Amino acid sequence: MSNLFPAELVAAANVSAAWPFEEARKLVTRLQKRAGDKKEILFETGYGPSGLPHIGTFGEVARTSMVRHAFEVLTEGKVPTRLVAFSDDMDGLRKVPGNVPNQALLQANLGKPLTKVPDPFGEYESFAHHNNAMLRRFLDSFGFKYEFLSSTTCYTSGMFDAALLHMLRNIDKVMAVMLPSLREERASTYSPFLPVHPKTGIVMQVPVEESRPEAGTIVWRDPDTGERFETPVTGGHCKLQWKPDWAMRWYALDVDYEMAGKDLIDSVKLSSEIVRALGGTPPDGFNYELFLDERGQKISKTKGNGLSIDEWLTYASPDSLALYMYQKPREAKRLYFDVIPRAVDEYLQFLGGYERQDWKNRLGNPVWHIHTGHPPAPETVGGANQGTSVTFALLLNLVAVANAESKDVLWAFLQRYAPGVSPATHPRLDALVGYAIRYFQDFVKPAKAYAEPTADEKVALERLSEALGNLPDDADAATIQETVYDVGRALPPYQDFKAKGATPERPGVSLEWFNTLYRILLGEQRGPRFGSFAAIYGVPETRQLIAKALSGELVREHQAFLESRKKSS
Repeated sequence: MSNLFPAELVAAANVSAAWPFEEARKLVTRLQKRAGDKKEILFETGYGPSGLPHIGTFGEVARTSMVRHAFEVLTEGKVPTRLVAFSDDMDGLRKVPGNVPNQALLQANLGKPLTKVPDPFGEYESFAHHNNAMLRRFLDSFGFKYEFLSSTTCYTSGMFDAALLHMLRNIDKVMAVMLPSLREERASTYSPFLPVHPKTGIVMQVPVEESRPEAGTIVWRDPDTGERFETPVTGGHCKLQWKPDWAMRWYALDVDYEMAGKDLIDSVKLSSEIVRALGGTPPDGFNYELFLDERGQKISKTKGNGLSIDEWLTYASPDSLALYMYQKPREAKRLYFDVIPRAVDEYLQFLGGYERQDWKNRLGNPVWHIHTGHPPAPETVGGANQGTSVTFALLLNLVAVANAESKDVLWAFLQRYAPGVSPATHPRLDALVGYAIRYFQDFVKPAKAYAEPTADEKVALERLSEALGNLPDDADAATIQETVYDVGRALPPYQDFKAKGATPERPGVSLEWFNTLYRILLGEQRGPRFGSFAAIYGVPETRQLIAKALSGELVREHQAFLESRKKSS
């Protein structure tokens, strides 16, 4: 067996409950039932090039790639796989996107195949060629392994000819599937074949007067001029309505796996019925849930709600986005700016725990799937006994107290805490520092709410400052954290006698103690592990921060910021 697939890995994969393995096992069963000479598994994702790639495109390709890799492990790499990214670029341009230049140019070419519509950016052969190039650049930037297929090329090259003629011979079966799904008015004029007008080049939505399977043609009439045409269904002279088109593509390419959004459940069922009517087997797959905005409404490109992929990648890494896509794909999830910090820190947590896990738990760890079985080593700062994983939450609060607007400021704190670290030794941490500064300035700082300490809270903070003053300036995170605990457990308002291991002589510490510190010192309801924060920020600096809170300076500074922001807006 190849070293790529050790026995322990394969054994764990066969029983793993991770959803990519559940999907991959369906393909193993499909392979076992297959008759014929086909020796590979073909995965497919679809893309409509009437707009630029978006976050859903990333999600579909990322999730499909995870299933592909899981299948390769289950079969120990003995079964070839391919992933096809298919562009529906022969579709007619139905409306002019609002986010592109030269609107009049596109308006003048409505109805034509996207590969015949001029590029409004003036850079490529057509609008579709432009958007296809964006798609490939987009997928390449994430390192996806795929093959690109163009609908126009497949139609015009003859690749689809045999399947199109087969569909024409079985048009009654296709119509029997489609007609019950259509309104009466549409059913009366429906045809799965859309001829491309030989004079105008427009993809025509017209009734077919006659089907001629022996000749491989359809007969139709121009609704404006009344002129009658006989058009071959092959060679790119016709394309199909999209549900029959999807089915024909599955049949022609013999696609084994394609997932789709929940909004396409009925379309998947209809296309699958058409494939069966043609004598083929529809692909396996599942319907993933759609993304919601912060109000729980479905994200729409037209509405512009939700979060774009460029916006996510402004504030966080592609790995954190891949984690978001991995988690619970069959559940609706909110996709807006507030989810980013949690996704980043969950990724770091999963990455930090990976090396300590056995194969069973590794295969349930999202980072194994995100990095195709080879997650990078986590980047920690500090020595062997005090190594700290620097979280996004910690950096956001460090940006706040340091008033940092550049990476250099944060790196000064990090390097004082751990002199051996640098952007060169910790490149992912360096990127995280940049993300934290941008996210803090745009989202965190305006939402902060510093609390004035009450009389009891002032006493508690004074005792904490005094206790920190008894520590060496270079105290490690664990020592500081224990000191914070000791101060809290000595104060009646924060004692927790129900905590695990608590005794009357040594009570636990309630969460309210830490919430108090976050509210007063950081202007947040939640925060990072306080010992790690203070160790990196510095013990003397933490005491200075407490002093500013006690004097009311933190509240005044933030009120001044909010006032200036209000005036500038």
